[in-house]
Amino acid sequence: MSSSPAMTPVASAAPAAAVPASGAARVRFWDRIAPKYAADSIADLAGYETTLRRVQGLLSPSQYVLEIGCGTGSTALRMAPFTRSLLATDVSPAMIAIAHQRLAAQPTPHLRFEVADADAMAFGQGAYDAVLAFNVLHLVSDLDAALALLAQALRPGGLLISKTPCLAEMNPLVPHVAVPLMRAIGMAPPVLCFSEQRLQSAMVQQGLQMVCAERHGTRGKDIRAFVVARKPG
Repeated sequence: MSSSPAMTPVASAAPAAAVPASGAARVRFWDRIAPKYAADSIADLAGYETTLRRVQGLLSPSQYVLEIGCGTGSTALRMAPFTRSLLATDVSPAMIAIAHQRLAAQPTPHLRFEVADADAMAFGQGAYDAVLAFNVLHLVSDLDAALALLAQALRPGGLLISKTPCLAEMNPLVPHVAVPLMRAIGMAPPVLCFSEQRLQSAMVQQGLQMVCAERHGTRGKDIRAFVVARKPG
């Protein structure tokens, strides 16, 4: 392949002027908190660095890589040097604007940032050797539909590399009481509540094969499952 893969809207995706109200509200939420999100420090830096080392070991300089839910681009900037090309995407234009600022301050070859909704974009049929999904799969509208798009984007033998908060493993008061209250006052986005077992099952239903499942946290119970799956071929 001589150039980086391109994204195209799925046939059923609504045009920008007709984004569903729920999707528009989601974009507004992430746009609003983007500056604070960019300024916040990483809560478990040691666990984060462990994840980055594991991901680096799974990537190679020959690979075309896609990241969904890239936020303000910190992880993409760290991962891009280990790839041939990295396209990092997020649903929030404000997040991507900050990512572009960071890229300008830290020029990184083969890294691009684009606005894209993981719920409503086709990222190219068999276009990527790896897809990165960090702290985002619990934020999509439909887990199975999002995984179907990501599986389609992978080439045979490609890897889906994910790290996902599995809220069903928390004290039930958190996802079922605290989170709804925070959503009611605009302090949290809509989230999906599932376990690692459900996440793995959803990946398998899309034809992916489990490679590994780990936890990298260093501060108490770690609900963020690091799960890697491969597309057969």
